[in-house]
Amino acid sequence: MKRPRKRRRRRTRRTRSSGRRHLKLIVGLGNPGAGYADTRHNAGFWLADALAARWRLPRFRREPPSLATGGPTPFGPVHLLKPQTFMNDSGLALHGLRPPEPDGPLEGLLVLVDDVALPVGYFRIRPQGSDGGHNGLKSIEAAIGTRQYARLRIGVGPAPADVDDLAEFMLAPMPQPERAAIAALLPVMGEAVECWMTDGTERAMARFNRRVRPPEGASPEQEGESPQGPAGDSHLD
Repeated sequence: MKRPRKRRRRRTRRTRSSGRRHLKLIVGLGNPGAGYADTRHNAGFWLADALAARWRLPRFRREPPSLATGGPTPFGPVHLLKPQTFMNDSGLALHGLRPPEPDGPLEGLLVLVDDVALPVGYFRIRPQGSDGGHNGLKSIEAAIGTRQYARLRIGVGPAPADVDDLAEFMLAPMPQPERAAIAALLPVMGEAVECWMTDGTERAMARFNRRVRPPEGASPEQEGESPQGPAGDSHLD
């Protein structure tokens, strides 16, 4: 009588990203309240809302001092925050979060932030950088003790040459054509965030930083031509 043959267990091949599916923290910056909803400073909120919808996460709930949502996604677990402290105190939402080494990199954090030095129609991912005069980033750096954290910068500029008060420009309602241009970029920015989640900052930069083009009809200056090449770096770096 023959013994039944043992079934061999099939080995599953481990994917490159399978070891990186730890929790990611994504923070969209903006100002709370209906009066700020359509202003340039709220571009980080717009992308955070788009990501929550894209991944079908639960509705944002109060998690003082932020609105928060999160859960599993096809790209790993995520916790998504929209600080409700006003821009200048955004870092309060990250109180107690610190890198393993002083001034070292803080892995797993991505900040979504507006950038007036980057034209509408562009976005850039960076692994680190200075606050560049942005009060939200300044507050975050003070709270976490490092500038070595990833950020996705959303172009909301440039400010017209005759603007005397940049804060007033940033807090004014955005013209509909520019708002629509940013809305059109939300899906590809979502892809970039997903790439960051699975493959890391460097890979996301390589795939997306040179891929995006400005809206049709943008001037050469708006297209980012500079000594650094097409889509040159902004002051945030």
